[in-house]
Amino acid sequence: MTTSRPAPVTSGTRQAPLGPVGAAVHQRITRLQRGYLDDRSDAVGTLARLRRGIGRPAGETADLWGLIGTEPLYEQYERRELTEDAMRQAEEAAHAAVTLWSLHQQSHHAARMHRRPGPELGAAVRRLASGPEIDEPTRKRFVRVGTAATPVVLAGRLRDLVLLLRREAVPLDYGLLADQLHTWQSPGGPQAVRRSWGRSYLAVPRPASGNGEATAGPNVAGSSDGPQDPDTTTSEDDTP
Repeated sequence: MTTSRPAPVTSGTRQAPLGPVGAAVHQRITRLQRGYLDDRSDAVGTLARLRRGIGRPAGETADLWGLIGTEPLYEQYERRELTEDAMRQAEEAAHAAVTLWSLHQQSHHAARMHRRPGPELGAAVRRLASGPEIDEPTRKRFVRVGTAATPVVLAGRLRDLVLLLRREAVPLDYGLLADQLHTWQSPGGPQAVRRSWGRSYLAVPRPASGNGEATAGPNVAGSSDGPQDPDTTTSEDDTP
């Protein structure tokens, strides 16, 4: 029996492939999102049920069994490609990502809040600022997310940021987020994820120069997400 290796955290290119957890989450959300935007009653009902699981451990809410989309991961588990501990970590990451997306997508009936490829968490949060200056209250919430000690606490704190992203209709790459939540649970994972989030948060346009033209920020991990208009982001509907 082998242990699942988390996907790389750094995202110098948004085309980087997803790991098994991120791919499963991307596939599940893409289908649910399409149904929600088409106003299908089954998808609308599923999102309402998923929102009840935010901030709770995976598997604790029986009503969500079979709704998260972890079937591909269970197949690996049955083939003994995942250890029990690796499976538990994958479940926690997938559960958090899918339930948070269900909150993010709520009330947005014409726009996809999950984009693949799309903004990393730090870049998405920085888009909440109306100008080049850092918004201190939002920054403090972002920092608080980075200090979470457990996956459940992390998901609960991410909820506060997701509510802000929903209000401003700022999308997020939930496949990438799922992989990062998975990485968070591995040795050294929190430090690696925090570093990636911090870099994408700081990769923003600089104030206008003397000639009236804006200058781009440094090209660090996730920087391609910074100034892009979320409504023009390219989508990969069914392929991770």
